[in-house]
Amino acid sequence: MNVTSTRPTWIWQQPDWPNFHWQAAEIQPRLQELWRTLGILLGRVGSLSTGNDPAVLLDTLLQNIITSSAIEGERLNVASVRSSLARRLGVNDNGSAVSPRSEGLAEMMMDAIGFSDTVLTRERLIQWHRWLFPDAETSLVKLRVGQWRGEEPMQVVSGRIDKPKVHFEAPPRGILEDEMVNFLTWFEESRHDTALDPLLRSGIAHFWFVTLHPFEDGNGRLARAITDRALAQADRQSIRLYAMSAAILIERQDYYRVLEASQRGTPDLTDWLAWFLDTLLQTLAGVLADFDRILIKTRFWQRFGDTGLLPGQIKVLNRLLDGGERGFEDGISATQYQKVAKVSKATATRHLADLLAKGCLERLPGGGRSTRYRVAFPSCP
Repeated sequence: MNVTSTRPTWIWQQPDWPNFHWQAAEIQPRLQELWRTLGILLGRVGSLSTGNDPAVLLDTLLQNIITSSAIEGERLNVASVRSSLARRLGVNDNGSAVSPRSEGLAEMMMDAIGFSDTVLTRERLIQWHRWLFPDAETSLVKLRVGQWRGEEPMQVVSGRIDKPKVHFEAPPRGILEDEMVNFLTWFEESRHDTALDPLLRSGIAHFWFVTLHPFEDGNGRLARAITDRALAQADRQSIRLYAMSAAILIERQDYYRVLEASQRGTPDLTDWLAWFLDTLLQTLAGVLADFDRILIKTRFWQRFGDTGLLPGQIKVLNRLLDGGERGFEDGISATQYQKVAKVSKATATRHLADLLAKGCLERLPGGGRSTRYRVAFPSCP
């Protein structure tokens, strides 16, 4: 007699679901490095007068909204979303027209991060879902907005219609209510659990919610909003400075790969949490690099701001200081200076000589027409 044992396909079918655990040897060093990096980042911010500028928060929220939607293949009107956020933050804006879509996304993100001390309830999640799909009633595609998904199986599939590949199947509707109660109860109670690292909590919350997949659509964006909320609860100061969705967008294929593998596994979330924490660290490293450039630029203008520089000279220096693809990383030539400053060749030569004499620029090795110049950075105090 042959006995066929049925092994669980999905993590929520495991007998110890959702008692998540992980290998401390893999996770703990990552957490230590993250908290160390967060400390450095907040130290950098403390040295800048713009650290609490609402415009800084606006840029972060905008990047989070735009990139979280891009992960799902949706391109938003950036100017419209920015205007919706600016109005809520009291930041001057050029007054671009807003839409129900941009208004809803701004409300959701502000509620997720700006009011992170409030309880994440069923009603709050449903309101987020309504904000996420404000035009659903007039859409040709019918969507259950503001309510849990229906009785039909919820599957994530790809491939041909006649040969679909099932990447994931969520818990059935019959147990969803209880599953969501468990998740929301844990999310509130775990905030006060001193034994659970708050950064680790944000990674668990992301995975747990997206695995339950309680809505017909928008689960990924809501999971990332919940992640932002958990990170804001972990450190309200630092969440103003980084958008984790931007790093997830860059690593989107890896994101889905690790997510699928973990959803087919056991409640040992080591692989998922390691990926999540590594991606968060990558996000913070990028912000730190940006702040290093800002600090250098600030020190530069503190030294040379009162030396009577001309508008063309200031424009070129800012391009050099900003770096990046448009920053002339190999130095700038007289011909390039002429084009950027929009001056004649003779004027460009005079401007460069003046910048050399004032100590703003230094000449790189080489001569003649190939002579190039770079910023002479002030020494750090």
